[in-house]
Amino acid sequence: MATVAREAAELARDGRTASRRSSLWREAFSRLKKKRLAMGGLVFLLVMAAVCLIGPFFSPYASGSVNTESINKPPSLAHWLGTDNLGRDILTRMMQAGRISLTVGIASMVLSVTIGTVLGALAGFYRGWVDQLIMRLADVLMTIPGLPLLFIMGAVLSEWKIPTDYRIYIVMVMLSLIGWPGLARLVRSQMLTLRESEFMQAAEVLGLRDRRKLFHHLLPNLMPLLIVVATLNVGGAILSESVLSYFGLGVVPPTPTWGNMMDAANSLIDFQKRPWLWVPPGVAIFATVISINLLGDGLRDALDPKQKGR
Repeated sequence: MATVAREAAELARDGRTASRRSSLWREAFSRLKKKRLAMGGLVFLLVMAAVCLIGPFFSPYASGSVNTESINKPPSLAHWLGTDNLGRDILTRMMQAGRISLTVGIASMVLSVTIGTVLGALAGFYRGWVDQLIMRLADVLMTIPGLPLLFIMGAVLSEWKIPTDYRIYIVMVMLSLIGWPGLARLVRSQMLTLRESEFMQAAEVLGLRDRRKLFHHLLPNLMPLLIVVATLNVGGAILSESVLSYFGLGVVPPTPTWGNMMDAANSLIDFQKRPWLWVPPGVAIFATVISINLLGDGLRDALDPKQKGR
């Protein structure tokens, strides 16, 4: 009877907690809607994603075939953003490149957040040798500068002549490998703090299993932090992918990305006389990363109102 009563009490408490958590999420979204810059960034990102996803289907130049009669043409009614050195439509390639760049940014963010959260949670929850092993691995990776490491791995991929169709997936893994250590340390520190809180002491008294403690009590309290970090990581991943592609070490043509489109303007004549080759992808990278950062700042304030003294 005592066991049944305890389980009933746990179920009732979980129901009240879920209801209270739902109310907190609604309050956070209400606070986010008051942030004009954050909402502007969110709207821009949604429009950008929709245009990149749907736009190429309505373009007559989606095949990307070479047109020698239209090489390096300036913007016109036929080609709104001009053409490149193979006669391909810049606007269409911008939309196709946006698919790749946004996909790489989001996918690498998901991988790095998943790895960092799992390893950081294990280190903070179990401590001891598990903590030492994971944190020392993170320390080793954090001592290596991220960009030079990406350059080295990209050069290795080029030397091995990895097919273009597979390079995009390898770039995602590369970006996630250098992105998880910082998040793991952050999650670990939060886990160590939460372990000493009153609700976790109550969970210890009730004799809850470790899985229940992690997935029902600890990780839900980390969600606001993870959402903010994940949002900001997308911008960093897009920038890193663009830098790799610009130097020819990331996703390589004919697969378009904003980075390798800028690399097409590789001469002084292109920079001076043909700005339509490099300005549009540069503006797309700048506007997307700024929008992501504005949204991340708004999410941070909405999900953690104490930062503003409220």
